[in-house]
Amino acid sequence: MLASLQAPPVRTVVADPQSVHAAIESRFCCREFLADPVERETLERILRVASWAPSGSNNQPWKVYVVQGASRAALSQKVRAAQDALSQDPALADSYREPYQYYPVEWVSPYIERRRACGFGLYGVLNIARGDRVRMNEQLLRNFDFFGAPVGIFFTNDEILAEGALVDTAMFVQNVMLAARAEGLHTCVQAAWNRFSSVVLPHIGAQGERLVCALALGHADVDAPVNTFRPDRADPASFTAWLD
Repeated sequence: MLASLQAPPVRTVVADPQSVHAAIESRFCCREFLADPVERETLERILRVASWAPSGSNNQPWKVYVVQGASRAALSQKVRAAQDALSQDPALADSYREPYQYYPVEWVSPYIERRRACGFGLYGVLNIARGDRVRMNEQLLRNFDFFGAPVGIFFTNDEILAEGALVDTAMFVQNVMLAARAEGLHTCVQAAWNRFSSVVLPHIGAQGERLVCALALGHADVDAPVNTFRPDRADPASFTAWLD
């Protein structure tokens, strides 16, 4: 059994709070990466820091699979082929089901407006015209190449765990993204892979597990037009109730 990490001492003050704020505010969904490799030592440091995420009863339900090199390329090819087949034959949809329902069956306000604004904004910077199914599909397929990132990460839970494990793992994933920013790296959290969990899980050796999401990680291509897209955020006054 591997040794457990020892908890750091309790600190009442963060030495540089602005760096924490900067990591949060500078995180965005990077959709074009450079091919520059990321050292394993860096990845291990990110995961070590991220492991201090909270979880119910300290269950720490997350499992992590890092794919690079030939394994990444082979998986990308498999899933792109599955997506191509699905595009040509929608009847295959029953063969590719998400392990949990990510989006609502019916979209209502304000979520439908936010979804549309996000889609129009993204396609706008990519010069993809409304109804251009070919370009839309090309952009969808970029998901399955991790947008060019050299590192792909899959997060899973044991199947026996309940929905609370999804909440715990989401907090862990957020920690990974913020720790990556501390290393000068960017990320894109991805739910697109979930539909193809029946392809992903055998490839990474995660039998008996549920795919939570994937993450592309690497150095951002700061010159890529797609990386200029930053959707806005609602003002806290719109989602906060103060009860005295």
